[in-house]
Amino acid sequence: MPEGPEIRRAADRVHRQLAGRRLDDAWFAFPDLAGQAPTLIGRRVAAVDSWGKALLTRFDDGRVLYSHNQLYGVWKLHAAGREPATGRSLRVRLVAQGRAASLYSASDVSLWEADRLGDHPFLSRLGPDLLTHGVSVEQAVQRLLEPHFRRRGVGGLLLDQSLFAGIGNYLRAEILFFAGLHFKVRPADLEKGTLMRLAACILAVTRQAYDQAGVTNRADWAAADRARGARRRHWRFAVFEREGLPCHGCGTAIERVMVASRRLYFCPHCQPAG
Repeated sequence: MPEGPEIRRAADRVHRQLAGRRLDDAWFAFPDLAGQAPTLIGRRVAAVDSWGKALLTRFDDGRVLYSHNQLYGVWKLHAAGREPATGRSLRVRLVAQGRAASLYSASDVSLWEADRLGDHPFLSRLGPDLLTHGVSVEQAVQRLLEPHFRRRGVGGLLLDQSLFAGIGNYLRAEILFFAGLHFKVRPADLEKGTLMRLAACILAVTRQAYDQAGVTNRADWAAADRARGARRRHWRFAVFEREGLPCHGCGTAIERVMVASRRLYFCPHCQPAG
């Protein structure tokens, strides 16, 4: 499933396609939304952003179209009147000044007033989005030390969307590797400098994944792997999906374990247990 950086990049693409333009047409496959489609005609798309794995299309009248891609949803951008080549089921189409954005295969779509987004059953459970809500290192440290989070192992904690929205399986592994932390350590047990390093890695690795389309590895390590003919799935990451391969930093074989029912990759030398 795409993680926060991928959803934010998708939001950016839809934003570039529609933002600042007034809708000429809106279509929804869902009966409860179909009746509201005419009320969007003439409305200007103010912005498109993301919160975790949800995409939010904001209109100038204060309404927000919430959509969650889940496993199979995808937005396709195209010229109005020119159907994308796909066998997927169309769920949403927005058309503005000759441009169209079409959502396929997603089933979780709803229209909200912006001031009621906090009541949304999914969004209400999310922590701040690392790419949308301007989280600082200091704020990240404070959040890690909140009573609900501070005594939980970071390997499971980082997947909790109520901590920070958008961190998934590959980001978790990469963050812990670059922070040099074992997955069993707890925020409550870390000294301030180590907490600051973890918080900085949470922000930096997520930002790099966004900036570089999912690449979280160091540039020199990735270049060396590419020169050796490695596949993208191996050179794009420092540890994720590299079980049995040598750590870029120390040469120790990367290991895989199950943490919070998800596979986690780590270097036992760079991320010692004790």
